[in-house]
Amino acid sequence: MTDRTNYAKSIFILLVVLCFISGAAVLKLTASFFVPVTVAVLLAFVFLPLCEFLSKIKIPWVISVLLSIAIALVVLYVVGNLLITSISSILKAFPKYESRLTSLYQTFCQQFKIDYDENSSLLTNLWNSLNVRTAIQNIAITLSSSLVNIVKQLLVVGLFMAFLLIELRDTQEKIDQAFTEKKIRGAIKQITKKIKGDVTHYISIKFLISLLTGLLVYASCAVIKMDFPIIWGFTAFVLNFIPSFGSIVSWALTTIFALLQFYPNWGYVLFIAITVLAINMILGNIVEPRWEGADLGLSPFVILVSLSFWGWMWGFIGMILAVPLMVIIKIVCENINFLRPIAVLLGNKVSKTQEESSSKENPQESVHPLS
Repeated sequence: MTDRTNYAKSIFILLVVLCFISGAAVLKLTASFFVPVTVAVLLAFVFLPLCEFLSKIKIPWVISVLLSIAIALVVLYVVGNLLITSISSILKAFPKYESRLTSLYQTFCQQFKIDYDENSSLLTNLWNSLNVRTAIQNIAITLSSSLVNIVKQLLVVGLFMAFLLIELRDTQEKIDQAFTEKKIRGAIKQITKKIKGDVTHYISIKFLISLLTGLLVYASCAVIKMDFPIIWGFTAFVLNFIPSFGSIVSWALTTIFALLQFYPNWGYVLFIAITVLAINMILGNIVEPRWEGADLGLSPFVILVSLSFWGWMWGFIGMILAVPLMVIIKIVCENINFLRPIAVLLGNKVSKTQEESSSKENPQESVHPLS
C-alpha cells in the first residue's frame, strides 16, 4: 500500500513539473495576448479603490470606472508630452556633449585598438568603425513598429481594464451563483479577497513610492541645473517598480550623465550620486516597509528568480509584473492543501507562512481551504 502511495505521489509530482513547463511555454508563445491582459488585471486592482471611493459618494459604478480611466489617460498624455519635449531637448543639446563624448571615444579606441580618424566627427567615426549604420537602421525600424504596437497595446489594456472594473462589482454574486458547495465557495471567496487586498496594497504603495522617488530625483537634478531632469525623474519612477535592481540601474544612469555634464566639477557629481542613492535607500528600505506594514512574505531568492524568469518570459514588463504575480501564486498555494508546501518554499519566514495557513483552517471563520 505504501509503495502504491509513493508511486502515485511520484506521478503527481512529475505531472506538476510537466504542467509547469507546458504552462511556461504557452505563456512565452502567447505573450502578445497575456501581457496586456495581465497588465489590465493589475491596473484594475490599482484603480479599484478609486472606483469604490467615487461609488461611495453616490457616483454610479460605470461612471466611476470611466472617470478613473479618463484620469489615467490624462496623466499618460501629460507624461508623454513631457517625455517627447525632453527627448527633443536631448537631440538639440547633442553638440554640447559631442566634445566630451569624442574625448571618451578616443580613449576607448586607443584601449581597444579601433581605427579613429581625427579629422572626422564623432558620428562619422562611429558610423565607420562600429557599423552604427546597420544598428541605427534596425533601431529606427524597431522604434517605428514599437510605437504603433504600444498604442495598440494601450488601447487593448484600457478596454480590458474598463470591462474588468465593471465586472468586479458583481464578483461576489457570481461566485455565490457559480459554486453551490459552501466549502468551495468560501475558499474561492477567501482567495479572491486575499489576492485583491494584498496585490492592491502592494501596487498602490509601490506606485506612490515610485512616484515620490521620481519627484525627488527630478528635484535633485533641477536644483543643480542638471540637464533633462524630467528624463531622470521618469527613469527613477519606472525602474523603481523592479525591486532592488531597478533603483541601482537608475542611480547608475543618472550618476554617469552627471559625470558627463559636470566633469571635472566633482562636487555636483558627488551631490547627484549621494542624493539619488540616499533617496532610493530611504524610500526603498525605510519608508516603503513602514507603509506596507508587513512584507509580502516572499523569499529574497524567490524574488530574484522570479525577476529573471518573468524577465525572460515577457521582457521588461515581465520584470515589473514579477512580484505581484508571485504574490498571487503564493496566496493561491496557501489556500489549497496539496499546494501549501510550495507556499512554504516561496515564503520568507516559515513560522509566518504556517501561521497564515493555520488561520485559514480556523473553523470559527466557517471558511475552509480547498482540499
